[in-house]
Amino acid sequence: MNRQELIDAVARRTGGSAAAAGEAIVALCNATMGAVTAGGPGLPFGFGMFSLGQRVARAGRSPSTGVEMQTDAARTVKFTDGKALRDAVNAW
Repeated sequence: MNRQELIDAVARRTGGSAAAAGEAIVALCNATMGAVTAGGPGLPFGFGMFSLGQRVARAGRSPSTGVEMQTDAARTVKFTDGKALRDAVNAW
């Protein structure tokens, strides 16, 4: 599902306009990004939860050349699926 398909689906289910659905989706995404970047969880309501993770620096190897290289430490985003999403996927 791409962005426009999501907007159309939300507009159909809510009976509202596509413009209002698009604004609501953007607001939801922005609120989730703000919560996650502040270190808190995002979207904690059945769908799943985004959270902030940490990846440590480590030695690795380039798959194409085999040369050893160092990867940097980085902040990452983790997603844990919620029970409602997990049940829906397993029922499909």
